[in-house]
Amino acid sequence: MNTTKSSRRRASIVEINVVPYIDIMLVLLIIFMVTTPLLTQGVKIHLPKAATQTIPTDKAHPIIVTVDVKGNYYLNISANPNTPVDPMTLHNIVSAQIRSEQQQNQKPIVLVKGDNNANYGNVVQAMVLLQQAGASNVGLVTQPAKTSR
Repeated sequence: MNTTKSSRRRASIVEINVVPYIDIMLVLLIIFMVTTPLLTQGVKIHLPKAATQTIPTDKAHPIIVTVDVKGNYYLNISANPNTPVDPMTLHNIVSAQIRSEQQQNQKPIVLVKGDNNANYGNVVQAMVLLQQAGASNVGLVTQPAKTSR
């Protein structure tokens, strides 16, 4: 009789209760979801200061687009360099000049001269217009830094 009682006993359950692990995982997931955007926003950076170097040019007249404080564009290769040009005219003139230089196996040099107080968006828009016109490399013209003695 004793042997029948032991055989009728239930076998012990050998399962791991994973509910606490799932709870911990969900809490960690929420913590990471909340903290990740905080790590990428509001980061203070200090840009490096460096002396600018001149761009060696084999060409006497590079294409220079000037952006003034009011957001007007001036093009040194237009018929009237001191008269503002609209973005479409800028695109068309620069595109034609770049194609002409490329047909002559010359690499066009394209520069943007932005006023110190010009809107950053206007300078970037000028660079975008130049790239759409076919300029592969666009440089920025700066004043040399004053050296302290």
